[in-house]
Amino acid sequence: MPKDTFFNLSGEKRQHILNILLEEFAENDYKNVSVARIVNRAGIAKGSFYQYFEDKKDCYLYLLGLAMQEKMSFLRQSLPPDTTPGVFHTLRWLLKAGVGFEFSNPWLSQISYRAVLDDVPLPEETKALIRSGSMQYFNQLVQKGMKEGDIAPDIDPGVAAFAFNAVFMNLGSYIMERLKIAPSSLLENGQGALTSPKAQTLIDDAIRVLENGLAPRPRAAEE
Repeated sequence: MPKDTFFNLSGEKRQHILNILLEEFAENDYKNVSVARIVNRAGIAKGSFYQYFEDKKDCYLYLLGLAMQEKMSFLRQSLPPDTTPGVFHTLRWLLKAGVGFEFSNPWLSQISYRAVLDDVPLPEETKALIRSGSMQYFNQLVQKGMKEGDIAPDIDPGVAAFAFNAVFMNLGSYIMERLKIAPSSLLENGQGALTSPKAQTLIDDAIRVLENGLAPRPRAAEE
């Protein structure tokens, strides 16, 4: 957690330093994040960094907590599903909201990915919590889908929840990579990139795969 000296900075200076921290931790794996590079870009003395944070790990944990907090806040502010029934209608809304957060907050999203994929100094229980953060929700959604007949009863519910969660966690980064969208280009117009026809098609296709599978539908028997 940052020290009071960080929060006592003027809003403009604090945001300036925060932007540099976000970019540094998003673009580099943890071991290659450089405090020297941070203070040089921020135009502050190296000692000032340690007046704001205990160390690099303290700074990293603050950014990770901020990422999780901002994503939850974003999802709460998004329009909830309407009264249209069906688990896949809910999933469509959730995936679009999740990708919307990633496009609007590319640096925070990248830091969250690195927390799961990179060798970072987090307690194992914290890593497990991050990895399974949305699994509980998707387990409940799958159970609801099976009860209402939207999901085949012979599918293992854990596998179904895993598939939902995997798409939810990775779809935004996949779309950025597939469409060659640089995170830096999203900082000013993230939602604009999300609403492009190509991005929407990729989201729709991901949901179609989850809902209908990959096998072609059987042709009607010829009369």
